[in-house]
Amino acid sequence: MSRSFKFSRGLLAAVVAVCGITAHAADKVTVQLKWLPQAQFAGYYVAAAKGYYKAEGLDVTIKPGGPDIGPAQVIAGNGADVIVDWMPSALASREAGVPLVNIAQVFNQSGLMLTCKKASGVTSPKDLKGKTLGVWYGGNEYPFLNWMSKLGYKPDTDIKILKQGFNVDPLLQNQAACISTMIYNEYWQVVDAGVKESDLVTFFYEKEGVATLEDGLYVMEAKLKDPAFVARMGKFLKATFKGWNDAVKNPEEAAKYVVAADMSGSATLKVQKRQMENVAKLITNAGTAKIGYLEPAAYERTVKVLLAGGSSPVIKKDPGKAAMTHVVWEAARK
Repeated sequence: MSRSFKFSRGLLAAVVAVCGITAHAADKVTVQLKWLPQAQFAGYYVAAAKGYYKAEGLDVTIKPGGPDIGPAQVIAGNGADVIVDWMPSALASREAGVPLVNIAQVFNQSGLMLTCKKASGVTSPKDLKGKTLGVWYGGNEYPFLNWMSKLGYKPDTDIKILKQGFNVDPLLQNQAACISTMIYNEYWQVVDAGVKESDLVTFFYEKEGVATLEDGLYVMEAKLKDPAFVARMGKFLKATFKGWNDAVKNPEEAAKYVVAADMSGSATLKVQKRQMENVAKLITNAGTAKIGYLEPAAYERTVKVLLAGGSSPVIKKDPGKAAMTHVVWEAARK
């Protein structure tokens, strides 16, 4: 056996040993997204692609969601350490026995809105009376029902509700005067289908005072008793916030990382860049020390909206402060 081969084998062993140490040193974190790869989750993809997680000593796995994937069920089954979810479904899951706790609120504004065709005669909320309105269910209906209650409209009496799928067909086919849309997604599907923006009127739930908090990060309550878990999640938040700050600052770059992460090949740079530009409007504290901070007042407002769902509220009891914590967010600031 030659000396050079012995050296090479020794070098190889050393490399393997170093790699083994590095792999062992990297703390594994699995995050479950609420939906398929798109700019709604750009911050996580940017943080991974630019090495921000790695720099914090983390080995992060980003699991895409989908129509048949419930983030709360995934984390309850130990399939994730942290999930992206909307607060209505997270608090509903908590009340149903999955003790989720919000550790950060990335989107501090709601992107949910009702989009209507002006041709249907709707120009203001008072015009909704007597109309058929497309509404997303599965927990997404509660802001809408609270809004209708504020307007004094009773479902099936003053308005007709069409249970809407996650598409815009009811508006395009004139089955409804208005439909549920997100500012960064379905609204643009309507426009891309050939409807002029000037022919549409939109009502933002945020402006109507009935918005609930959307994309936040949640973990299981029991895990927060472990200081090592809190420290690991603090590192995860620190890197994630860097990713989101970059995504807001450079939508095109963020879109490229999102498209690269979409294994289906359906995501396009043009659509994802536009989506990111609109997602950026919902993270008004990007680039500041407050990014990801859950404002107690916004949390309490969401809880009140969810409790005010009439005969079938999404939650029956106020979870109080137990469903949120700033401990991990504060760890991320160190």
